[in-house]
Amino acid sequence: MQVAIVVYPGFTALDVLGPYGVLGRLPDTEVVFVAEHPGLVVNALSSLSVDAVATYADVSEPDIVLVGGGAGQQDQMADDGPLLEWLRTVDRTTTWTTSVCTGAFVLAAAGLLTGRRATTHWAGLDMLADFGVTPVKDRVVIDGHYATAAGVSAGIDMALTLAGLIAGDDVAQTVQLIVEYAPEPPYDAGSVDSAPPEVVDRAMAILTA
Repeated sequence: MQVAIVVYPGFTALDVLGPYGVLGRLPDTEVVFVAEHPGLVVNALSSLSVDAVATYADVSEPDIVLVGGGAGQQDQMADDGPLLEWLRTVDRTTTWTTSVCTGAFVLAAAGLLTGRRATTHWAGLDMLADFGVTPVKDRVVIDGHYATAAGVSAGIDMALTLAGLIAGDDVAQTVQLIVEYAPEPPYDAGSVDSAPPEVVDRAMAILTA
């Protein structure tokens, strides 16, 4: 099984590295980081780079495609560029086409989520409707062979969900234990429903700056 993880300048690291840590541990699985141009691709914080060893042309029939979000996603959505064209092509044969956080907007811009249910980061969830997508306020949403995850850390939940569907619950649980995914956050501010109003306001101000 081949998993193609898309990276582009300005991607959010955890969007892709969290799922990589899960899916890369499945049996008989190859993970390849793919970009428009090969080489180091810098993340949104400009402090971490991922080496994309393959271009879109090099990866023609991946079993799973994963697109994360990030500050650079708008550039990828502009002018119906190479990424959107590649996504439409490989989606014809993928077992799963997936996104994490605002990566859902990239899939939507490619026309892949039209008429479907999907999720994304809470700050942009309602905007999915502008693309003909039904926004769903869940951490992981599966519709057909599309799997979308909410903000950033939800990518790990999605990857474990896929691991169970692909390799079985026992394998998925084993991977969960290996990566010791048993979150116990020190604060109950991980969603707009639980975070104090002033925290929500502060977060929104940062996200819209």
